[in-house]
Formats: sequence, structure tokens, C-alpha cells
Amino acid sequence: MNIWITEARAPFLTASIVPILLGAVIAWVVTGTFHWGLFLLTFVAGVCLHIGTNVANDYFDHKSSDDDINTEFVRPFTGGSRMIQKGIMTPREVLTESIVFFTIGCLIGLYLAWMRGPMILLLGLIGVFSGFFYTAPPFRLANLGIGEAVVGINFGVLMVLGTFYVQTGFLSWEPVAAGLPVTFLIAAVLYINEFQDYTADKAVGKNHLVVRWGKEKAVLGYVVIMGLAYVSVIIAVALNIITPYALIVLITTPLTVRSYLNARKFYDDSLKLAPSNAATIMIHSSVGVLLCVGYVLERFLS
Repeated sequence: MNIWITEARAPFLTASIVPILLGAVIAWVVTGTFHWGLFLLTFVAGVCLHIGTNVANDYFDHKSSDDDINTEFVRPFTGGSRMIQKGIMTPREVLTESIVFFTIGCLIGLYLAWMRGPMILLLGLIGVFSGFFYTAPPFRLANLGIGEAVVGINFGVLMVLGTFYVQTGFLSWEPVAAGLPVTFLIAAVLYINEFQDYTADKAVGKNHLVVRWGKEKAVLGYVVIMGLAYVSVIIAVALNIITPYALIVLITTPLTVRSYLNARKFYDDSLKLAPSNAATIMIHSSVGVLLCVGYVLERFLS
């Protein structure tokens, strides 16, 4: 079990936990009700699909020799789980784990679709396709320069909207708008982690944005993605789409500035860039939690 948890990269499951929590909180504020059973099923399904994605990516990064030739990775942020490379798990065992978690997530998704409506089935199919074929042939979405957008959308607006729909039974623009900052920030997490993997990814044709632009130019892309997260909150509040208490996320901007300055200085130094990897993950989680706090304040103070 400990080996499977390590392979699943459990500390990074906040990428799915944060949007699921946010979608549920928004639904609670909008409707005044909270369905704990549906929430727990959504939570388990989302986390299982996330684990399936992580593990599948490890398998296909091994098949392409990406993780095998990667010597610049910085644990735990880049380079995969290293379970295959260390000989702790065989490639077949890793693929089996991925299939198991995808299956669990899909079965729960089918039940939720039967309970709440076919929209869940559509969102789930998008998630499974995106997660498995992020590095798997024949699509290899990461190689096409759209991997950051695919990850952002799936672990941002789609998860927030899907959770909201499970709770309420209807769609709304509010969870979409509230999910945008989470979308940009999880894309930024992936993006900054690509710097240390640059050499290995380039060698195997994994042509994500950092490979396409080069590290030096890609630093500008990092600050743009991070900045869009805050801009999306400000615009959504100004248009009265989300709660004005969402502006509480702006207290994380000093950490974003420090992370960018560190990235600008050490973009080509894997170890010294690591604080930016860690900070981006912290900013993503903090902004997600603060958005939830903003909606709780809306519920009790408005």
C-alpha cells in the first residue's frame, strides 16, 4: 500500500481536492444545502481519476525513456515518482495501478451520472481522455504544446463545475468564473515544473511550452499565467459573477512576486529554482482555500 501511495504522488492530490472543495462550497452558498454523500463520491472519483492520471504518465514517460534519461529532476516536484527507475515497481505494475484507479473513478462517475444527469458522464469522459492521453499515444497531448491548457481546464473549471452540478443538478457561470484562478494556477504548477525536465523532455519530443519557447523566454510565460489568475478574480468580482469576498486571494500576491523573481534569476538552475516550484503549489492551494473562505464569508456576512 505504501508503494502504491508513493507511486500515486499523494502530496500533489491537492490539485484535485481544491477544485472539488471549491465547487461544493459554491453550491452550498448558492442553494443553502449540502449533500455529504454526493460530495464524498465526487471527492473519491476525482482523486481516483487524478491518481490514474499521475500513474499513467509515469508509465508512458518510462516508455518514451523521458524519466529514464532525466538527470536534472528535483524531487518531489519533477521527474515523476521514480518508482520504475528505482526498480521498486515494474512498468506492468504501474500500468495496472493506473487502470485500477481509472476504473474506480469511472464506476463512481457512472453512478453519479445515473443519479444526477448525463452532464457528469460528459465531464468524466473529458477527464479520463485528457488524463490518460496526456502522455499516452497516439495523442500525447503534452507533446502538442496544449498540455498546460488541458491540465488547467480539467483540474480547474471542469472539476469545479462538475462538483457544483453534482450538488445542485444545474449548471451556472459562477463556478466557471470561480474556477478560472484555480485553472491558471494549476497550469502554472505544471509549467514551472517543466523547467527542470526541459532537457529530457526535449530529447524525447515532449514539446510543451517551455521546450518550445526555451527556458529564458518561458519565464515571462510563468508570470503571465500567474497574473491571469488574479486578473480573472478581479474581473469576475467587477462583473458581479462571484462573491466580492473572493478578493481575499490578493493577499497571496507577495508570494507570487517572490516566486517569479526567483524563477527569473534561477530559471536554468534546477536546485535553486525549486523554491518557485514549491511556492507555486502553495499559491495554488492557498488561493483555492481562500476562495472557499470568501464564499463562507458571503454565506454568513451577506
